[in-house]
Amino acid sequence: MKKAISTQRGPVAGAPYSQAIAYDNLLFVSGQGPFSEAGKIVSGRFEDQIRLALENLKIVLEAGGSSLDNVLKTTVFLADMNDFKQMNEVYKDYFKGNRPARSCIQAARLPFDIKVEIEAIAYIPKAE
Repeated sequence: MKKAISTQRGPVAGAPYSQAIAYDNLLFVSGQGPFSEAGKIVSGRFEDQIRLALENLKIVLEAGGSSLDNVLKTTVFLADMNDFKQMNEVYKDYFKGNRPARSCIQAARLPFDIKVEIEAIAYIPKAE
């Protein structure tokens, strides 16, 4: 059975989608961008945007009973592929050890003209 996951700790979905969907022991996290809890875009340096997007991803994962350590696959959408190297530098701070599979693409345009958006698929560990 699928279950919508929602948390007030991170930016609330402002459109008709769920922050994440849990299905069996899998968690599908919608794209997370550089938004504050109040839903404001954090503009400025790319590094600040990628860090906030990853922090928001972490918050939604935890709300769904998972964590960054349990991520199986991410998709990173960049507004500019010239940010790829800098994205990798920040990304490796969040994913250590057995890093998840990943796709990274340059999008023609991201919502609200943000510079990065990250979605993920993770597993939810079984309670012991």
